[in-house]
Amino acid sequence: MNAITRLAAVISLASLLPLHATAAGNGTVEVLHWWTSGGEAAAVQTLKAQVEKDGFTWKDNAVAGGGGAAAMTVLKSRAVAGNPPAAAQIKGPDIQEWGALGLLTELDEVSTANNWDTLLPAKVADIMKYDGHYVAVPVNIHRVNWLWINPQVFEKAGAKVPTTLDELFTAADQLKAAGFQPLAHGGQPWQDSTVFESLVLAMLGPKGYHAAFVDLDENTLTGEPMIKVFQTLQRLGGYMDPNRAGRDWNIAAAEVINGKAGMQIMGDWAKSEWTAAGKVAGKDYQCVAFPGTQGSFTYNIDSLAMFRLKDDNDIKAQNDLAKVALEPQFQTVFNQNKGSLPVRQDMDMSAFDACTQQSAKDFKVAEQGDGLQPSMAHNMASSLAVQGAIFDVVTNFLNDPKADPAKAVKQLNSAIKSAK
Repeated sequence: MNAITRLAAVISLASLLPLHATAAGNGTVEVLHWWTSGGEAAAVQTLKAQVEKDGFTWKDNAVAGGGGAAAMTVLKSRAVAGNPPAAAQIKGPDIQEWGALGLLTELDEVSTANNWDTLLPAKVADIMKYDGHYVAVPVNIHRVNWLWINPQVFEKAGAKVPTTLDELFTAADQLKAAGFQPLAHGGQPWQDSTVFESLVLAMLGPKGYHAAFVDLDENTLTGEPMIKVFQTLQRLGGYMDPNRAGRDWNIAAAEVINGKAGMQIMGDWAKSEWTAAGKVAGKDYQCVAFPGTQGSFTYNIDSLAMFRLKDDNDIKAQNDLAKVALEPQFQTVFNQNKGSLPVRQDMDMSAFDACTQQSAKDFKVAEQGDGLQPSMAHNMASSLAVQGAIFDVVTNFLNDPKADPAKAVKQLNSAIKSAK
């Protein structure tokens, strides 16, 4: 039983409390999120500006840290108190969990009026629905399996952009020999597992990835190929800064941007930091699929789940937020700042840079086969309880240079079993 389900009994009692304080005027929409880095903060301001332009009040509740874990802790506390925000950044299977608690509102009026079923890719639409009704609005599609490269650093080291894992290690050795940190990395569990899942995708392929992180298949989790993944992760850890513990992802990105490091394994939100620094895609930096994952696309969809409110004016503000989030103007500005792919299928991509245009092409290719897979590290593939179990095993392994890969796969399988 996961943490959200365990809240159900407490929340049923708390539901007797008022859901939202009455707002004056045209209504207030409070948004709980973790878009707090430079590029992300700029992105969320575009949403706030449009909602306020429509005459509503935006109440910002940004909670930094933990890849969203800290924000979820706040949300659970608010839910238990019977005072959830109007909208909260919730992803993947957790939308279903919150829907099952009866706390999310149905967005039928907004979704029908704005043709969401036509605008959204079918797989994305399904994630946003509970019991056949939209209860959340997606704002973008992130690709997780990216490798970010500083070409000036690579040139100084005489390294070439890697397309295979062997080439990745060759480049890392050349960067290290030239005095650069080969791989910028923040020592936080979600970042460790971002690297881990990309290795799984590269070495086991999309079907093996799905078996491991969606099906939680024991044979896949404990087999020889997974042992080799852990061996490769251990080797990769040797190219990371040993003082990385607790470092935020955007601080690691800055090391690549500033020329201290050569590469970073991170989702396309990393591009928002390059953009904020005034850098140009294809010139000042390069984005390539993580070596060995070409043709596949691990997705992380940012979405705003809408909680039930009682005040009519606040409900109007909430509906406006849901509508604005999918409008072309916001989709363009937000995703240009965020580094992600617009979620609408009818967007003109000429306004986006080379990385996002490539991402759009790769999404369509991956969607045709098995290549489109939910990110485990970013709350899209499993419950938070299972994800947390994986995080613990991966981070403990990566922080212990003497860890045994064969033992790690057994620990991984056991931890997942306990978390189910």
